[in-house]
Amino acid sequence: MNYLIQKAHVVDPRNKVDQIFDLRIKNGKITEIGKDLGVSGEEIIEAKGFHLFPGLIDLHTHFREPGFEQKETIQTGAHAALHGGFVGCVSMPNTQPATDNQGIVDIIIRKAREVPFHLFPAGTISKGREGKELSEMADLKHAGICAVTDDGSWVDDSLLMRRAMEYASMLDLLVISHCEDKRLVAGGVMNEGLMSTRLGLKGIPHESEEIAVARDIQLAQLAGARLHIAHISTQKSVQLVREAKAEGIPVTAEVTPHHLSLTDSDVEGYNTNFKMNPPLRREKDREALQKGLKDGTIDVVATDHAPHTEEEKMLEFDEAPVGVTGLETALAVCLTELVHSKKMTLGELVERMSCRPAQILKLTQGFGEIRKGTEANLTLIDLNEAWTVKAEDFISKSKNSCFIGKKLKGRVVATLCAGHLWGWLEALKK
Repeated sequence: MNYLIQKAHVVDPRNKVDQIFDLRIKNGKITEIGKDLGVSGEEIIEAKGFHLFPGLIDLHTHFREPGFEQKETIQTGAHAALHGGFVGCVSMPNTQPATDNQGIVDIIIRKAREVPFHLFPAGTISKGREGKELSEMADLKHAGICAVTDDGSWVDDSLLMRRAMEYASMLDLLVISHCEDKRLVAGGVMNEGLMSTRLGLKGIPHESEEIAVARDIQLAQLAGARLHIAHISTQKSVQLVREAKAEGIPVTAEVTPHHLSLTDSDVEGYNTNFKMNPPLRREKDREALQKGLKDGTIDVVATDHAPHTEEEKMLEFDEAPVGVTGLETALAVCLTELVHSKKMTLGELVERMSCRPAQILKLTQGFGEIRKGTEANLTLIDLNEAWTVKAEDFISKSKNSCFIGKKLKGRVVATLCAGHLWGWLEALKK
């Protein structure tokens, strides 16, 4: 299908564009950008009053397939991503079996192409994510992975992690680290502090993250590897990343919408949809995360979309699994919390959710920018639409969102992924 997007307010930080344009799309590619383009048989997308971004890219998602299809599948996860404005996601390898061999990578990529959706699988650092023996990284790279990680587990063996970084560096693979010393977590279920004491829940100290961040930064410097710190959550961790960047160490970091907008006080109702890993931290941590995202210390916003069934999340707080969904609310939460509150500009947010993720993954030709001749991967939003998050509106197979009932401002109208339009007809029916 060919499209003509008319009078969209284009925001493309990479090419320093912030003005109204028409875009012509033919056979999945942007063929023309200009003013008042004439119609030549295309389907019209009247975008007056809407903003058009380079398609959003999420560096941290759990699509659960294979092994946990009751929570999410590649198809339902991809549809949820498209509903939230994302055209590409990095899928974590804590599947069952783990994504530690070419066969699993092939399945993930093939199923994503059927949607179609851009899914960039991450392979494991260690076989079975057991932290004992390195995975066959060269084979995984050949199969199509973009990164290695044992997400959900920290590689606590420093020598193994050093070797992993050395191999990853030779293969030009990004190393994503879930920085959390489980020995310090010791069964904790929320942030350690006054609130955990008040609620009678076992706490997780900040140091469980910060010690791991410090070690992995030093190993990245030693091995010359590209290190990406997943879901950063504390003030001290932000400072460690800031200092590492000042020294020229190749480290990047991500933060989730829930850590940017919520604190441990939100756990007060014992709602297990507020149980995540790392846990929600203090207000001063949240402020440091927002500041770090603004000044570029934190490179990207990533959802850590972690679907679980209703039955699992209905368990007592101590027993319920960690993780919340996020693909369908991430952009709106960030617009509400950061852009509409004047803490960041719209261009800065687009850079953190599209341009910078594309750079970290070394993606070209249609990712992180809007340019003639590239594949049409675009996100169209109504910046000012106010709406309330409802569980029944989610496309994701799971509904474990910590934002249910929250009023947000800014909503995705349509997503174009590889030239395929998602959501426009639904928008017209409103």
